[in-house]
Amino acid sequence: MDTHRGVAGMLHALERQPFRGLRNLHPGYASLLIVFDPLAIRHEEVEREVRLREGEGLAEAPRTIEIPVRYDGPDLSDVAGLCGLTESEVVARHTGGDYVVYFVGFVPGFAYLGGLDKSLEVARLASPRKRVAAGSVGIAGNQTGVYPIETPGGWRLIGRTETKMFDGRSLLEAGDHVRFVAIG
Repeated sequence: MDTHRGVAGMLHALERQPFRGLRNLHPGYASLLIVFDPLAIRHEEVEREVRLREGEGLAEAPRTIEIPVRYDGPDLSDVAGLCGLTESEVVARHTGGDYVVYFVGFVPGFAYLGGLDKSLEVARLASPRKRVAAGSVGIAGNQTGVYPIETPGGWRLIGRTETKMFDGRSLLEAGDHVRFVAIG
């Protein structure tokens, strides 16, 4: 978690104050890929720019986004069985988490959220679905996430939300915190 705070801090520092030749930034769990134009700036200069921003951290406290979820997903019962829990316990543990956005990828707006309760860790489906509806809330391994658009996917679906995760821009950014709220 501390490593990712550093990644998110550097990401935001470079977004606030980009250097000449910076083309793109791709955060991961424990790294930040910095794409730059080698005709505009040398690698050594990029290193210096990064070192100048080390320790800047996040300028503000991370945002916390609440996402209302109707827990009626097609895999909720299976997840409960695999975890030795009731469906209500799965929902309580999922809504009890404080999730951190590690990065956004796979498809535009799909945020990989860490912080899933260990008792809810389940493997991906053996065969991915050809179609997962936008707004589907899934879990796989030690992560949870919301499908922003209809797409194939292999995560176990436990609920759905009406919240727009992507409308030309991702609702969630690296470093944000997410809380799921059960509805209906």
